Amino acid sequence: MSLRPPLLLPLLFCLWGTAQAQALPSLQKLVDAAEPNSTLTPPPGVYAGPVVIDKPLVLDGQNQVTIDGGGKGTVILLDTDSATVKNLRLTNSGNSHNDLDSGIQVRGDFNVIKDNRIDNCLFGIDLQQSKNNLVRRNRISSKDVELGVRGDAIRLWYSFNNKIEENVATNSRDIVVWYSRDNLIRGNKSTGGRYSLHFMYSQYNLVENNDFRDNSVGIFIMYSDGIKVRGNRVFRATGPTGVGIGFKETSSVEIDNNEILYCATGLDLDVSPFQPDTTNLIRHNLIAYNAVGVRFLNDWTGNIFEGNLFKGNLTQVAVNGGKSAKRNIWRGNHWDEYQGFDRDKDGIGDRPYEQFGYADRLWMDVNDARFFKGSPMLEVIDFLERLAPFSPPNLMLRDERPLMLAASAEELLRQSLAAGWGEQDGDVATGEKQGFDALKALKQSLGRP
Repeated sequence: MSLRPPLLLPLLFCLWGTAQAQALPSLQKLVDAAEPNSTLTPPPGVYAGPVVIDKPLVLDGQNQVTIDGGGKGTVILLDTDSATVKNLRLTNSGNSHNDLDSGIQVRGDFNVIKDNRIDNCLFGIDLQQSKNNLVRRNRISSKDVELGVRGDAIRLWYSFNNKIEENVATNSRDIVVWYSRDNLIRGNKSTGGRYSLHFMYSQYNLVENNDFRDNSVGIFIMYSDGIKVRGNRVFRATGPTGVGIGFKETSSVEIDNNEILYCATGLDLDVSPFQPDTTNLIRHNLIAYNAVGVRFLNDWTGNIFEGNLFKGNLTQVAVNGGKSAKRNIWRGNHWDEYQGFDRDKDGIGDRPYEQFGYADRLWMDVNDARFFKGSPMLEVIDFLERLAPFSPPNLMLRDERPLMLAASAEELLRQSLAAGWGEQDGDVATGEKQGFDALKALKQSLGRP
């Protein structure tokens, strides 16, 4: 009985792929033959994985070596201490979420993983019960599948005192930190993912100078106290769940000197701070051009907002359920819609800034009405309510000492019309002659360097 053509073609491809995988030389043989604490520099070429490194060793591909996992398991398992894996391309891991099929799995301490390219791997770099490792300058992307079933670019599980620095994650799911503390996450870039950075039950981590753009969520902190988030840029976290920086039952957090722009919600607070007699300090952040600058799930307390710059948000502060945010501390923030004066020229408004809830409570309380936020209909209703409210408006917050700034919106507009709108995004400029830098002009108008 002969095979029908529709069955023959897939079989031939399968046999061809198996033959190709078997034809690749094994890197495991070279690893096994290397002496502990030596440097292994394989000849340039493509090698078959998976590979297990169970002794201290420097594996240096010199950017000329590819390890192909053959679609099975993890490409490199680093089951040792004090090893270095660098300058390799790791590709084609397995597809098992249960087994955490990865480019590199780390199961040891004091290892260095740097300057590798990891692509078509379900997970990128997975650290489990590992401490004092350095993960630096790796370029990571997941498999070409739906976002929810991709693996995480970098995953930490019960791992302490690691440094995650200057990595670039593209089209992976999350960078996620579980049950891990005292880690440094600095100078990384992420785009095209779900959570740029997600903490779960992880304390005392430092998040510094990262650049997170075009992900569903920027930084989300859940049940993780003592996190410091400073000097980060979070842009364009949009969509139904788009949040720049979010908090869930999280206490003693410092959010300092970050830029949060073009997000559905800039800051999202859910029952935070959670621990009794604790505070969250949110200061010196640029929160601009978001649909909502700060959203509270309910009438909570314990957050201090000081020295922040609120500019161009459709709604500065929103609270679900028709409640207010006035039980938090608001002091010395700049509000671009402030209508007071500074007659004594001390840089502080002569009267408090106050935000009231008018018709915009409709979209806060009724999910179906959120579709119409910013529409002419709802804006006209809101304008009429402000002119002649049918009922006393709800005081949302009061900033007793609003910050005044000298630069005017008219000057910003004149600069944009004179130079034309250009943009420099990341490290790539739009042309040899740079046009008007909107972000730079925005900072100048707010008195930021």
